[in-house]
Amino acid sequence: MTVVVVGAGPVGVTAALLLACRGLDVLVLDRHAEAHPLPRAVHLDDESLRVLQAAGVADAFAAVSRPMAGLRLLDGDGRTLAEFPRGAGEHGWPQGSMFSQPDLERVLRDALAAEPRARLRGGVEVLRVDGAGPVRLTVRDRDTGAEEELVADAVLGCDGARSTVRRQVGARMRDLGPGERWLVVDLVADAPLPVWPGVQQVCDAVRPATFMPVADDRYRAEFRLHEDEAVADLDLAGLLGRFGAAGCTVVRSAEYRYAAQVADRWRQGRVLLCGDAAHLTPPFIGQGLGLGLRDVHQLAWKLAAVLAGADDALLDTHQAERAPHARALVRLAVLLGRLMTGGGERAALVRRSVLSGVRRVPRVAAFATSSRTPPLRPGPLVRRSRVAPRSPVGALLPQPPVAGPRRLDDVLGPDWVVLSGGAPVPPDWPGRVLPVADLGSPELTRWLGRRSVLVRPDRIVAAAARR
Repeated sequence: MTVVVVGAGPVGVTAALLLACRGLDVLVLDRHAEAHPLPRAVHLDDESLRVLQAAGVADAFAAVSRPMAGLRLLDGDGRTLAEFPRGAGEHGWPQGSMFSQPDLERVLRDALAAEPRARLRGGVEVLRVDGAGPVRLTVRDRDTGAEEELVADAVLGCDGARSTVRRQVGARMRDLGPGERWLVVDLVADAPLPVWPGVQQVCDAVRPATFMPVADDRYRAEFRLHEDEAVADLDLAGLLGRFGAAGCTVVRSAEYRYAAQVADRWRQGRVLLCGDAAHLTPPFIGQGLGLGLRDVHQLAWKLAAVLAGADDALLDTHQAERAPHARALVRLAVLLGRLMTGGGERAALVRRSVLSGVRRVPRVAAFATSSRTPPLRPGPLVRRSRVAPRSPVGALLPQPPVAGPRRLDDVLGPDWVVLSGGAPVPPDWPGRVLPVADLGSPELTRWLGRRSVLVRPDRIVAAAARR
């Protein structure tokens, strides 16, 4: 069985590694001959690192990234409105990690080169995709102009915001909010800057801005542009100066129009969309790359099952589960962007009052500092009542330390598993039964209580039973 992955960015290469781990042969196609050399994504949360862990590259990623201190909200004069720290998460990794995307790309491509079941072809442009029956792709070598036809058992479109695969399956992006123009500036400093080690968000309606240390000597600054404003007219040194970064070397300065969109169709036969091909989000909660990694993590085991003989209807759950989750996070990013940067002077006064109150309410502050994303909606693979808001079903299983010491996901293995705290296990639950007491983890024992939970291969809790 061969799967073609279109797009060799972090989402596409991670998909290839996950599929190869499940015994599938994978061909990755990319229109560029080499990896993109400039930074783009800079943040991943601890849920996303579970995906890299499943792909076998989390430790290598940790070596080229650094834990994020948190988020600090500033007013237009640089005064702190609120601070939300980040630390060790419940998933065995830092709640937030900062990195330079070329470092991540190198880690992923090194792992791909060492994987005998996977192969990367660069400099190849996909022209057509026909998902009827065995998937047929027409591709063109960008150096020679020669065209050829490839046949695959499935195709994943991980080819970004301007996805050819999305266009070929007839999908369209649906707006969930207005687009905004931002200037993104990547910097290198000769010496460490005396700045807070987390992300600073300037909540100023006139000139919203973001500044953050990335990794080693690299930093990033972002400034919102007015619709009628030309980048060339900006006093960039002055804008950087408020963060003490005026003397840094500019590695890249690029204008982006951030979008808030989700595709209306994620599948045609065995052609499926993932990552930016399926959704685009503003940067305010740092979930752009994380959403794509979740897509391929939750799809890889389903696709492997279908190619091993399971009903193709299992692939219907890809959009049914991932699209609502993506919409929820995109809408949250839009909402937080408006709350942090919208309005005029009156909005700024309200923002200062509200954020001051947030810091004094422990439950609200705990929610603001959490890295947890919304649970998946109830469905065939998520057996949760809609009136059970505290149920673990639909959410990612925590990953505390277990005896060994080992990471929980590595102990559970790649398939379905039942964690038992003493409750009877329903006879229709698949997978081996593992008593939680055998794992030697007090944290997991407390979390599970006297329940038993059914855990999917992607570590989503599929069902729960009480004693």
